[in-house]
Parts: sequence; structure tokens; C-alpha cells
Amino acid sequence: MYSKEESKKLRQEFWTSFGKNYPRKWLLYNTRIKDFSLKFTFTRKIAEVSIDLDSVDEIMRQYYFEKLQSLQTILKEEFLPDAVFAEEYELENGKIISRVYVTRHGVNIHNKKDWPAVQAWFAEKMEALERFFLEYRDFIES
Repeated sequence: MYSKEESKKLRQEFWTSFGKNYPRKWLLYNTRIKDFSLKFTFTRKIAEVSIDLDSVDEIMRQYYFEKLQSLQTILKEEFLPDAVFAEEYELENGKIISRVYVTRHGVNIHNKKDWPAVQAWFAEKMEALERFFLEYRDFIES
């Protein structure tokens, strides 16, 4: 077990290492759509790359989720075959969002041996998610 401080230090070390190994500007929060972001998540159990819709306005969150659902076949056939669509996804803090994501199981941010594979996986999956988003942003926004 790691203390909170040790865990925090390991997380910072992972993200610093990722930035050095994959030095590019990721889109992430710069989607130009309010409450619509691309995210990396790495915990003691999973790694995920996702599109998060976290608007408190239920109607807007549903609107964007339905737009993404209408693109589901394209996303899965051309970009991320394993994409999962969750209209209601509960975060660790209990907040409900909508999320489109891919998951890698059996990895642990506290295990440095997992880091190279997760970093390469993150780069591959986020690059695909960004290409999808940039290609269909106008449709999603309209």
C-alpha cells in the first residue's frame, strides 16, 4: 500500500514521464464545446481514454451523447473498434456523466512496469479519438 503522498508522487511521475515520452499538445479540454472533453484516466485498476460529457444541463449532455451515438458505427469501424457508449457513467466521486471510452484492464498506475505499455496505448487511442473528433466536430457542434 502506498500513502496518499506516495501515490500522488507516483501519479505525477507517470504524467511527467508520459509528457516527455509523447511530447505533443493533446486536444483534451480544447474542444471548443462546453463540458465536452477528451480525457486520459489511469488508476490502480484500469487505463481509459474517453470523451466525457459532464454538463449539469441534462438536456445538453443528452443532446451531445445522441450526436455521438449517431456516429457510433463510424467511430467503431474507422477509429476505435472497442469503444463503449455509456449514457450514464458514474465517476469515483459519484458524479454521473456520459462517456464514450476504451479501457485497458489489468494495469496499475503504481506499477512502473505497466507504464511503457500504458503510455503507448494512451498515445495510440487518444490519437484515434482526436482524429475522430476533429473530423466530426462540425457535426457534433451543430
